[in-house]
Amino acid sequence: MSLTELRKKLDSHEISVKELTKEYMEKIEKKDKILNSFITVCDETEKEAIAAQDIIDKGQSKAMTGIPISIKDNICTEGIRTTCASKMLNDFVPFYNATVTEKLNNEKAVILGKTNMDEFAMGASSCTSYFGRVKNPYNTDCVPGGSSGGAAASVAAGLCAAALGSDTGGSVRQPAAFCGVTGLKPTYGTVSRYGLIAFASSLDQIGVIANSAEDTGYVLNSIYGYDVNDRTTSKKAQGNYLSKIGQNIKGLKIGIPKEFFSDAVSDDVKQSVMSAAEYYKSCGAELVESSMPSLPYAVSAYYLISSAEAASNLSRFDGIKYGYRSSEGDTFNELISNTRREGFGDEVKRRILLGNYALSSGYYDAYYKNASRIRKKIRDEYAQIFEKCDIILTPTAPTTAYKAGYQENDPVKMYLADICTVTVNIAGLPAISTTCGYDSNNMPIGMSLVGKAFDEALIISAADAFEKDFYKKEAVI
Repeated sequence: MSLTELRKKLDSHEISVKELTKEYMEKIEKKDKILNSFITVCDETEKEAIAAQDIIDKGQSKAMTGIPISIKDNICTEGIRTTCASKMLNDFVPFYNATVTEKLNNEKAVILGKTNMDEFAMGASSCTSYFGRVKNPYNTDCVPGGSSGGAAASVAAGLCAAALGSDTGGSVRQPAAFCGVTGLKPTYGTVSRYGLIAFASSLDQIGVIANSAEDTGYVLNSIYGYDVNDRTTSKKAQGNYLSKIGQNIKGLKIGIPKEFFSDAVSDDVKQSVMSAAEYYKSCGAELVESSMPSLPYAVSAYYLISSAEAASNLSRFDGIKYGYRSSEGDTFNELISNTRREGFGDEVKRRILLGNYALSSGYYDAYYKNASRIRKKIRDEYAQIFEKCDIILTPTAPTTAYKAGYQENDPVKMYLADICTVTVNIAGLPAISTTCGYDSNNMPIGMSLVGKAFDEALIISAADAFEKDFYKKEAVI
């Protein structure tokens, strides 16, 4: 049932918020023992449901009133534990809300809980969490993707109506692809990052995972907008993200960058994405062959930039201000060293080391500065493609969901798997991933539609058109 349909049923009193919330909570109780998609399940949901119902009964409901959602555990929620899936923040309870949380609270959405993730959003498998790995609802032996794996799994398994995640290099879109749902990463600056615990500030963006493209736009309409607490937000974000749904595909020019269909991409993925391209062509769209020559350098540039920013952002976790504090250490330096050694997991430590190395004297020009040059080159190449095209079609990931443990012990292999998603964050553009097929093991395959800056409405519309002609299989769990 879409969020629009849920809204109608709630407003017409066909169902109550309490009934709806209870159903989701029962599903969480039953299924999440297997999936581990939630770190914290809220115990105030009944009170929130009653408050939302009161608003509905008064005829004052808004878009998200009474809609049960989950929130990724790196987005601050006042009075609700926010851990970033790390020992470092195991007991951290924020005293303020993130802007997106505040907006949802103002509309009286029902927050069911905080979803599991890769520690500090650093990973693509949701296996680096201090609270244990998340399992894929289609096959529990497989990963759900990351870092917003808990958010994607919770939606795919029917444990919430929609979820908020964060996307630094594909962390909304890739898990959405692996779990057979839809993930929207908005243009950088569309959604406030205030209250999002920072990974890489120039790349992070809060996004939406839901059952359909229409639902992602529905939620985005409630959380977008300029925020004085985040000066990187833009007044160019105008909302009305469902305005182009139903628009004719005929005449739409879709770019197909050849570099995204290299030998690194599995045959199943290539075939499914190109079948989707043929669908658009049959609807009157024009397929335009295009090129992004800098793609082979994108992953290297992304990991240098993101790790450098992570090293800076995570320097605040020292065992003194808040969070985990080591019981060992006779001196100030020993206390900090022991706290960070004990509090951070291996992947977080790896990226802090990489970031500090890239920023160190003698290496800055060779690494970080060159990565910044590649960033500009990628932005220029997107601009050139968009001179001829309206949107761009690519795979979301080179493969479908893989078995847990397959890539975690090989960081290079894990990093290279981000090749299809990182350029969007580097360029600050919007992209949406939706299911376009299934592999030989019945695991979902994702395709991504990339749009021009602040043109979320068009990619939502194009994804919606495809979804309404494509049958989605249900998750096993």
